[in-house]
Amino acid sequence: MAQLELLNEQGQAASKVDAADAVFGRDYNEALVHQVVVAYQANARQGTRAQKDREQVKHTTKKPWRQKGTGRARAGMSSSPLWRGGGRIFPNLPEENFAQKVNKKMYRAAMATIFSQLAREGRLAVVDSIAVEAPKTKLLAAKLKAMNLDHVLVIADNVDENLALASRNLPNVLVVEPRYADPLSLVHYKKVLVTKAAIDKLQEMFA
Repeated sequence: MAQLELLNEQGQAASKVDAADAVFGRDYNEALVHQVVVAYQANARQGTRAQKDREQVKHTTKKPWRQKGTGRARAGMSSSPLWRGGGRIFPNLPEENFAQKVNKKMYRAAMATIFSQLAREGRLAVVDSIAVEAPKTKLLAAKLKAMNLDHVLVIADNVDENLALASRNLPNVLVVEPRYADPLSLVHYKKVLVTKAAIDKLQEMFA
């Protein structure tokens, strides 16, 4: 069984919590993590950029100069892709699809690998629970400051309205439920704080 630090309200390690090796004790697989993170970012792309081909650019179709006798290269029209301001040969289209497929087994393995590495690096900690009495940003900010946490991903078993509203205006804090934890956020934040009940849910999802 993997051992995770259980923090008190002052951010000090009070004791240890047992966790499944399948999720928190796996060997690090850098290639797998890289593939899943890149796929996650690619799948978030909208693909709305567009470029014009030589038919769509606004240019006259008049021949710029006569075919022979000028000493210059032959030119048919200024919309040529060879010219500055001309149309693209293979333009990017609005319906471009950047999606990359990642099967469930790979995704689960990558998430478990990330959680395991976070635990080894001391970037993953557990708390009994986290909640605020009112939807006030300063309440949650004070709670995190007391624990010496300023750039943190909080995975809570239940994110109620108070916690969601209190966290959304803190620039370096993200509070999510286990099902919304994503590989990019896990890699990005300096510290990951998980509630005890959320540990059980994560083990169900990724073991």
